Amino acid sequence: MQLNSRLLTLASYGLVLTGVVLGVVGIVRGGSLFIAAGTVGIALKSRDFRRIEFYLPLAIAVALFVLAIALPRGR
Repeated sequence: MQLNSRLLTLASYGLVLTGVVLGVVGIVRGGSLFIAAGTVGIALKSRDFRRIEFYLPLAIAVALFVLAIALPRGR
């Protein structure tokens, strides 16, 4: 099943919005994981374009995911 571009866009923006809300509330690790997942969705949408428009958001998402995993527990 291939994802529709419109569905992928809405899901990606929803994940990013959820991540921002979680970050504002104080769940920074979970928020950054949601933002990373949304960024991957946005990058997948532009995979047919030039390389930099696909790989730069993908690299940012991977770096954000690694950072979220490496964050110490602040409690």
